[in-house]
This record gives sequence, structure tokens and C-alpha cells, in this order.
Amino acid sequence: MPIRAVHIRRLILAAAAFSAAIPYAVMAQTIDNVVTRPVGGDAEPLKKGRPPEGVQPSTGLGVLDRMGAKLPDLPPEKDYKGPVDEAYGAYQRGYYLTAMQLALPRAQLGDPAAQTLVAEIQYAGLGVRRDPKSSAFWYGKAAEGGDGAAMFKYALMLMAGEVVPRDKAKADEYMKKSADAGNSSAQFNWGQILTSDHPGQDGLKLALPYYEKSAEQGIADAQYAVAELYSTMPDIPDEKRRLARPWMARAAHAGFDTAQVDLAVWMVNGQNGPRDFVHGFQWMQLAANRGNVVAQNKLAHLYIYALGTKPDPIEAAKWYVLSRRAGLPDPELEDFFLGIEDDQQKAAIDRANKFRRLP
Repeated sequence: MPIRAVHIRRLILAAAAFSAAIPYAVMAQTIDNVVTRPVGGDAEPLKKGRPPEGVQPSTGLGVLDRMGAKLPDLPPEKDYKGPVDEAYGAYQRGYYLTAMQLALPRAQLGDPAAQTLVAEIQYAGLGVRRDPKSSAFWYGKAAEGGDGAAMFKYALMLMAGEVVPRDKAKADEYMKKSADAGNSSAQFNWGQILTSDHPGQDGLKLALPYYEKSAEQGIADAQYAVAELYSTMPDIPDEKRRLARPWMARAAHAGFDTAQVDLAVWMVNGQNGPRDFVHGFQWMQLAANRGNVVAQNKLAHLYIYALGTKPDPIEAAKWYVLSRRAGLPDPELEDFFLGIEDDQQKAAIDRANKFRRLP
């Protein structure tokens, strides 16, 4: 359930463009200057001519596009030694009707945790008829009672305006309260709201503490945002700037394809850390195999210039064909494709036709 249709990367780059120290054009060139050019004497192109230029930074699925959507699983929780909640225990074991029977009396007596559980069961239709309106009622009651998860869910409902009337002010209030209460998804989403409502560096500075808290709790989108901001924002302390690549790696390991592409670019370019062609190639290959179009385009360049891999004109052409079919033009790769042998072109097209993206 997206609540803003703005790409976090564009926000970061646009905000940085306001700073004379990091103009957009310089940042874009820095990000892409190696994966599209031979580096050193060992990186010989398969086809002589102009090095490719103008390939834009990663445009994979952005974190703002994922707001309200299912986020990666959090790290395992620590052993709980407090009182046992029988209703939640039944819910976790899949005994949803039992959970409802145990939680509903408590919800009616004003227990926010029980109200949240009833709302969850009704919203998803687990063991009972799905009832979004009744679910919204209980989410609202639990939010009024200060339950962090309920405040987050109810804020999303208020933003969407489908089950309850749209109310941005109230939604923002509950989202912030949930974030301040420690809800990791709310922390990330509140950071997104701040960057959207306060364009430029001011919004990014306000959002960064919330991104950091969410990232620490394992939200990959927040880890990606922290990595980008540590890398691009001016006045970031050196100790934080050195953590940009580790945060990007955590988001990449969580399966965030845009982070995988950007981590690969950073490794190949030697940005925010040493050059690492081999691992850069591997991350780009993973994202490409999972269907990221920008990764497929850049992987073609890596095969052409033998960065992190052996030169392979057929594989390079295959990945170009796939990215071109997906709507990403590249005149330089087109020139390369037309310059290889006819049998190589046919082999590349055959491989592209047989390609199946990884889950």
C-alpha cells in the first residue's frame, strides 16, 4: 500500500543537488564512471570504439515505492521471559478462531494489544469472515490506546482513505507516535513522510535518525536509505560515512535489488570502499538474474570490459537484449551488439529467450 509515489534515490540526489559541494551531475558521473568504462591495462573491451556513457544510476524498485508493503523479516527476537499471552500464542500457532475467542473479550474491555490482534485477524480474514471496516474500528481503538503496531496500521488506513475517511494530519500524528514508540516500519515510513513534506537537505536531516533506528531493527529499505544518505549528504561525520557500504551490503543481503545494484557499482568503482571487481560482478549478476533491468544493462558492460569476470561477448549481448526488451535503451551497447558476429548475435538471442528470472 504505497503512501508516496516518489523514489528515495531521486529525493537524495535532488537534495544533494542543492549543495554546491555535491552537484547532481558530479554524483551521477561518479556513480557510473567505471562500470561503463575500461579500467587499467587489464580491462580491454571486446570491440574498440567509444566507451559507453550516459547510463543513469540504478532505477530499480525504490524504497518509497515499497512503503506500506510487506517488508523483509526482522532478525530473530530475543527469548521472552514475561507473562504469556494465550491469545497471541494461539495466533502464532495458527489457531486463529481460538485466538479471536480469547482476544475479543479483552478487546471489549479496552486492552490495546487484544484490540490489535482482533483487528489483524479480521483484516486478513483468518478463521473468520474478512471485515475491513470492523478491523479499522479495532485498529483505531488500539491506536487510541497507544499500541505501536496499531498506530502504524491505522495511519496507513487513514492515508489510503479506502476503509476510513482520508485524514493526513491524523495519519501523520499516528505514524510519528508509532515511530517514536519504536515500531520499525513506522520509523521508516515517517522518515519517508519527512523527506516528502520537507524537500531538500532539511527533510533528509530530519528523516535520517528515523531511518537509522529502522535500519538497526532490520528493515532493508531503511538500510538502503541510510547507506545512500551516509554516502551523499554533506557534513556527515567520517565515522558514519565509512559505514555507507556496510549498510548497503546489509540491504543487499536482505534481497533489496536496488541495493544489490548500487553495492555492485560501488565495488566496481571503488566508491565508499576499495575496488572489488569480483564481488561487484557477483552482486550485479545476482540482481540481473532476479530481473533488475538496470543490473542486466550494467552486467553487459562488465562482460564486455572483463571486470570481475572473463570477457564473454555472447553473455554481454544476452544481457543487453534482455534489458533492451524491458525498455532500457543503450546506444553504446547497441553499437557493440551490431559489431559482433552473426552467430554470436543468434546465440545471445537464444540465451535471452531461455532466460528465467530467479525468485
